[in-house]
Amino acid sequence: MKTDYKPLTWPLFLELIRLPAKTASLLPFLLGTAYAYYAYGQFNWLNTLIYFIGQMSIAFFVTGFNNVQDYYKAKDLAYRGRDNILGREHLNPHHMMALMLVFLIIACSMGILLIIRTNLVLLFIGGLAILIAITYTAGPVPLSRMPLGEILSGLCEGFGTIFIAAYVNMPKQLPIAMYFDGWHFVITANLAVILTLFVIALPIVILDGGVMYADNICDLQQDMKNQRFTLPYYLGKQRAVKLYPFVPGMAFVFVLIGILIGWLPWLMIIVFGLIPVVIRNTKAFLAVQDKGKTFITAIQNLLSVASLEVAVLVAMDIIRLLKS
Repeated sequence: MKTDYKPLTWPLFLELIRLPAKTASLLPFLLGTAYAYYAYGQFNWLNTLIYFIGQMSIAFFVTGFNNVQDYYKAKDLAYRGRDNILGREHLNPHHMMALMLVFLIIACSMGILLIIRTNLVLLFIGGLAILIAITYTAGPVPLSRMPLGEILSGLCEGFGTIFIAAYVNMPKQLPIAMYFDGWHFVITANLAVILTLFVIALPIVILDGGVMYADNICDLQQDMKNQRFTLPYYLGKQRAVKLYPFVPGMAFVFVLIGILIGWLPWLMIIVFGLIPVVIRNTKAFLAVQDKGKTFITAIQNLLSVASLEVAVLVAMDIIRLLKS
């Protein structure tokens, strides 16, 4: 029997890729770009533009692809027909998958351009990120159905994005590179720069993982019906909720470490002015774990801290430009 599918309208497309949530990908990109100029005085506008297109394309792909995979893999038919956008809006899953593959092709094309313009090692870094993005909801045992989502989400969207955004702006001082000498190849790495970028990224890594953690707490009952056994499932909801306040707490700890070491400017201390806001958001989530009511507080914690960090670094970059 032929199914009558609805056309993909612009509002449905924006919901399919969850455009408002793409700031979670945009802010780490901006932070990495701004930090490359703040710390190393390097900015390559063309590489930055290419990476921006590639990064947003992969972000669109991941969200849309996850929606398609969740539709196919749903064990709970009520979830498939009511909560998943493809089932609820009667969208053609084959067409949606084809559209997501277009975004993947764009992302891979931008990645190839960056490899040509920087170094071959970016092939392995970007390739690993794309592999994680695909296997997150695809394959016989998707990563999203294991207690790995929080770690992988934080590392890929947090550290991965920040590292590559800084990397493509540093063609004269690559943190890691691969060179061929006949049948031999040599890998060089500046461990100091890599460690610096990792510590700088940790607050975003933690808060980004916290968003996934809060999402999984809210979806625990639904996930169990669909045989998704995430970290809150193994911890148990009560223990998972008790651990939640440590997420933003650790993020602020690493902001402070970055300042004390000297890798972040002292002006970054104003980020601690957000503590009352983060505490209020955290208390709201601890009181009620609801996807429609309080899950947004986890996103607000991430966006507020990341936005202020970016603003501080951009201000320092402007001061540097004015002095030069």
